[in-house]
Amino acid sequence: MTSFVLYLRKNRTLLITASVLLLLLLLAIQGMETQDWVVTVLRSLSVAAVTFLVASGFSLIFGLLDVLNLAQGTLFMIGAYVAWTVYIRPDTFIDILTPFCFLIAGFTLLPLWDFLASRLTGKKILVRLWPWVGLLLAGFVLLFALRAYPITIWNPGVYSQSPGTYSLFADTGTRLIPPAETFGDGSAVLVLGGILLGSFLLAFSLAGLQNNRNAARVRKSLRLPWAYSVAFLAVFLVGLLVHLFNTPLTTAIVGLGSTWLFFIAILVALLTGVLLGSLIESTLIRPLYSRPIYQLMITLGLSAVGIELVRAIWGRPEFTMPKPEIFNGAGVNCPATTLAGVFQDHCSTILFMDSRIRVYNEIFIPLVGLIVLIGIWLLLQRTRIGMIIRAGVQDREMVEALGINVRRVFTFVFALGVGMATLGGALAGPSMGISTAMGESLLLNALIALAIGGLTSFPGAAVGSLLVGLMQQFIIKYGQIGIQLPFLAEPFKPTPPLVPASTVLLMVIILLVMPRGLLGRKE
Repeated sequence: MTSFVLYLRKNRTLLITASVLLLLLLLAIQGMETQDWVVTVLRSLSVAAVTFLVASGFSLIFGLLDVLNLAQGTLFMIGAYVAWTVYIRPDTFIDILTPFCFLIAGFTLLPLWDFLASRLTGKKILVRLWPWVGLLLAGFVLLFALRAYPITIWNPGVYSQSPGTYSLFADTGTRLIPPAETFGDGSAVLVLGGILLGSFLLAFSLAGLQNNRNAARVRKSLRLPWAYSVAFLAVFLVGLLVHLFNTPLTTAIVGLGSTWLFFIAILVALLTGVLLGSLIESTLIRPLYSRPIYQLMITLGLSAVGIELVRAIWGRPEFTMPKPEIFNGAGVNCPATTLAGVFQDHCSTILFMDSRIRVYNEIFIPLVGLIVLIGIWLLLQRTRIGMIIRAGVQDREMVEALGINVRRVFTFVFALGVGMATLGGALAGPSMGISTAMGESLLLNALIALAIGGLTSFPGAAVGSLLVGLMQQFIIKYGQIGIQLPFLAEPFKPTPPLVPASTVLLMVIILLVMPRGLLGRKE
């Protein structure tokens, strides 16, 4: 009993704030019909799930690494575009696999390059310059080799070949696959060899730069664990086999149908985020841990570069990503009345409490968000790596003193955070459309959610995302039906600009009461 009383005293501000928020939610619901508030709450859960995927990744990265990753919104956007490519143009995805595998093959041999680079470490000017020369040479080799590799792709400058046109045809059940580009006579070996050589040069040069920053650390012997050799052989063989069997692989993956293609697209977007996060942390963020201003500048620069790259490849116009067949049925038995009917008839909607609910938006996306929430919570609370991450958030120096390889933990956390953002983008594509501006709005929502819930709190990211989703969707709904306020003859209807303003106002009020957020920890 005494401990319960102490808990109430210690957390009375949080409990009072939570009670007030719950009361406001109940008052908001009282002003609506049953079908209206049910749909609004479910739509709030959908917005909250996508926001949570971006916010939680941001929170994990900042909590352990003290890095404000301002590129998180752009990476969310890239996830949507990558998922669209796999889903709508799987032939392009298959064409890209081979050069991609050859490009990352060199990075699987990092201990070898680190050993060789350590032998060239010194204070002489030529020794200090060779990594930069290697980077330039790798850039030239990769530029010519990658440009010569044939990839069947769309043309954003021609309407009939633009991404939007391919999406429109896919929405009608027709998947356009143009004739494949092919190599010229005898050029395949030269181009593939050039990509592999460029990968080796790039990885070797980056290892040289890292060794020059740590000139005192020189390796005495070569240690290449078998796992790195196996990884190199696996990546190399996958790229080679995809090249040799490109046509049958394309035919097979196109024939899988939209449902399987969609789930493959989600997985590829997630893996793309993990790889991008690993690459960004190991090459750009790691040298700047003691320079927070530089971190902000480089992540902001990455955001701008990412947006321009997406515009160059996919074009500027916004386009849609059709829902897969399993979520897009409209037969005589639709809308479904039970979950069994949803799976049997692939209905896009289901009737629930006199409300028509979209299966993908209001059921599938919140379900994925809940699965990710539980999965990451179990990772943080029930695994050794989770224990290290939590300890690193509390006291990084102590973790390093215990002999734990903090560098690997940092890379893992950054990759996980970026992977969650790209997963969110892949899920958001069919529900909110795809555009180069989608990342900026989600990043703003994520930052507001983190400020509300607590900047370094993973549960706080979930709570803050839920409150942001509820606030936005209730304001949108009241903009349609109006709010009956005292002393007003007509219902007040909030305008669209009040939607983002309402979440900012909520953030300001909560921070005035609880400066660290609802679940923020004391520094």
